[in-house]
Amino acid sequence: MTPQRLAQIHAAAFDDDRPWTAAEFEALMALPFVAVFTQPDGFALTRLIVDEAELLTIAVAPAVQGQGTGRRLLTAWLDQLVAAQARTAFLEVAADNLGALHLYTSFGFQVSARRRGYYQRKDAAAVDALVLSREVTHSHFPVSPPKG
Repeated sequence: MTPQRLAQIHAAAFDDDRPWTAAEFEALMALPFVAVFTQPDGFALTRLIVDEAELLTIAVAPAVQGQGTGRRLLTAWLDQLVAAQARTAFLEVAADNLGALHLYTSFGFQVSARRRGYYQRKDAAAVDALVLSREVTHSHFPVSPPKG
């Protein structure tokens, strides 16, 4: 998937945040420890440094949200982390992004920190970021498997 397509999906998925540009995606993808997982209408941009993994961003086109694309992207990422023998995975999510929070917690991620006023919305309202983390294991679903 091209940096331009990544930027297009990101802008559509996060319409009230500043979208990442194609140049930003291109610069990140050039780094040796960054990986991108793709589906036709979604992607996950990740990095792995030693045994710690971070989900930098995940975006799914609004037209296909809720149809399993995010779940497939997270599964691909976690599979790669198991193979790479990573120990910990973490991510940040806006506290008001309830759909994403549900997805992440269904994969066993738990809130480990809060960053107050981290996301600046176009309407000038600041939203907290929640830092979620989990240990990497062979089981992606330590709580209960997501439905659907």
